[in-house]
Amino acid sequence: MKWAGRCGGCQSWGTVAEADPPALSQPALRVPLRTGAQGTPGAAAIPIGQVDATSAAARPTGLDELDRVLGGGLVPGAVVLLAGEPGVGKSTLLLEAGALAAESGRVLYVTGEESAAQVRLRADRVGAVADNLFLAAETDFGALLAHVAAVSPALLIVDSVQTFTMAGVDGAPGGVTQIREITAALMTLAKQRTLTTVLVGHVTKDGSIAGPRSLEHLVDVVLHFDGDSRGQLRMVRALKNRFGPTDEIGCFELGEFGLIGLPDPSGLFLSRRHDPVPGTCVTVTLEGRRPLVAEVQTLVCASGAELARRVTSGLDSSRVGMVLAVLQRRAGITIGKQDVYAATVGGVRLTEPSVDLAVALAVASAASELTVPASLVAIGEVGLAGEIRRVAGVQRRLAEAERMGFRRAIVPAGSGCLPAGAGVPGERRTGGQGSLTDVCEVTDVRHAIAAALGGQH
Repeated sequence: MKWAGRCGGCQSWGTVAEADPPALSQPALRVPLRTGAQGTPGAAAIPIGQVDATSAAARPTGLDELDRVLGGGLVPGAVVLLAGEPGVGKSTLLLEAGALAAESGRVLYVTGEESAAQVRLRADRVGAVADNLFLAAETDFGALLAHVAAVSPALLIVDSVQTFTMAGVDGAPGGVTQIREITAALMTLAKQRTLTTVLVGHVTKDGSIAGPRSLEHLVDVVLHFDGDSRGQLRMVRALKNRFGPTDEIGCFELGEFGLIGLPDPSGLFLSRRHDPVPGTCVTVTLEGRRPLVAEVQTLVCASGAELARRVTSGLDSSRVGMVLAVLQRRAGITIGKQDVYAATVGGVRLTEPSVDLAVALAVASAASELTVPASLVAIGEVGLAGEIRRVAGVQRRLAEAERMGFRRAIVPAGSGCLPAGAGVPGERRTGGQGSLTDVCEVTDVRHAIAAALGGQH
């Protein structure tokens, strides 16, 4: 920006030389692709029915649970952003996916957070060593482009985008300007070379993706990788997907030898006991289009403080508070100044409104010291007037409950539920211990409590 005769580093005179920034890092990377001279289009527009979509077909990664979320696999030329908290397993997941993808083409894994030797140690531990998996440890964007030109990969993994810097762009690594420029350049590179690119992103303290919101608008797919750090369950969710659904999740178990896909994770969210205990109730939640059987546990006890405590784990605290108010006002359940603790089993987080009825029955069970039958599931949303509202996918939920061996169900009235012993066509129904023979439709929370706890003394 100005003349300098003395070096600021070594304090020597006459050693500062003027140089142009690397051509690869200039804003020319973001010019429109395949344009003709003077703004004329490079190719004529054709009817959409005549467009050849063969080259854009998704290619499986080899991880079935990840392919489920992506909608079949990675699309050539797509840019995928994988975000998650530190230590959740993002690098392990992509290292395993890269090793499997290396069986059908070259994969370049560029890490800016670890050395190449550290990544190699993890690859040995999880069995992700492949001949076509190339590894580089860089933090300069120009060096990353040089590696891409030398390797010519079919899949590029950048871990993570917040650690790279581009020459000629102001800002520190991870800053808004740097992230925006690097992501825009990688988007252009991916479209020009039909290079599938996966970016690892950090998250802020509140769990949102770090960096500018424009980063999520630039990429084609946004995945969120989360899970309880104290547990082994990990889930991949699609927040944005231009090539597939956004209502699917993938479940993994993090173990000593990496991540293992869980095609049937329902059993992880149920406690292992023989006799029913007051304060517990089982529900079926829909994570995307996948039904999961999960257990809600509550504890109501006398408070030792002036203000009663309301503690939740894995549940929406505001919805639990609303259910408690409905129980006291509409169902006559006396909670008063007692402490209420509510949690889920297995580290799963249940935020769907259909869990309200299970929470209500668990609290009523804990307050009255009566047990909910172990063979019963409860599905429904609780309104402020005490009514039980209908939820989506009741048939799919009941089919999963039947497959897991449950024989009784409480659902909202008018749900169009399954007849006794029936199932959903195409559903896998193996391993069940009985058929769903008793489906009770209820209109309000009083009727639900009577159906679940009635007849006990």
